[in-house]
Amino acid sequence: MENYHSHTEFCDGRASMAEIAAAACDAGFEVWGTSPHSPICCHSGANMKAEDVNLYLQESGHLRQKYDGRMKILTGMEIDYISEEFGPHTEYFRNLPLDYRIGSVHFVRTRDGRPVDVDGPAERFLKYLESEYEGDLKYVAQTYFAMELEMLELGGFDIIGHLDKIGDNGSHAWRELEDQPWYAELVEKVIAKAVEKGIIIEINTKKFDSGNRFFPAERWWYLLKKYGARLVLSTDAHYPDKVASGFQVALERLRLAGMETQLVSEFKSAL
Repeated sequence: MENYHSHTEFCDGRASMAEIAAAACDAGFEVWGTSPHSPICCHSGANMKAEDVNLYLQESGHLRQKYDGRMKILTGMEIDYISEEFGPHTEYFRNLPLDYRIGSVHFVRTRDGRPVDVDGPAERFLKYLESEYEGDLKYVAQTYFAMELEMLELGGFDIIGHLDKIGDNGSHAWRELEDQPWYAELVEKVIAKAVEKGIIIEINTKKFDSGNRFFPAERWWYLLKKYGARLVLSTDAHYPDKVASGFQVALERLRLAGMETQLVSEFKSAL
């Protein structure tokens, strides 16, 4: 088993890198990627501090030596895309000595250009929807996907993270959000662009135990098959007891959908 998306105390994870790695090894993972939320250009309690990056790289290197022969440790980072001025494509992130990079959108720009966190608890999202976006959920969803398309054009990363995550919080405001034709069209555009640009698409299983869903949602998997997307399974684990959450279920459902061959095996050799 291979996993490329996990978080520790370097960002908003709830355990040390050593604790997460030990749990992953015990769970039978052969490859484990660490991917803290990157330093960011705006306030965030979930992102790592720029001054901690070197310490993170050192700790990852230490764990790579410790688990040599038992589990391959890869050093990654989940990098927030904010704008043309800040994202995985910028020189700072391109120059970091990482094995791979995940590009993700967590902050959606308001109409006046301010990045606001649309991830996290649904209650907070609903509050921000009213206070920051004047209740315009369609604007939020359209901007979220527009930012992903911008990110894909600019490049600088290998995997796109949880590409339709806005559908989860957004559905708390409008249950039929993901049923809208314009929404489906945007999801397809992102999938098609990722394939065109050679970006691997993540099947993120973090929400399975608590919400019985994956990102992208299963309703969009036919598009992954249609476009021949390269895929990785990732648990986006923040806790040691969640390192394998939803992993086997997602793997079995991909097999049933005839998509097992689209999974990237041994990530670095697939670049």
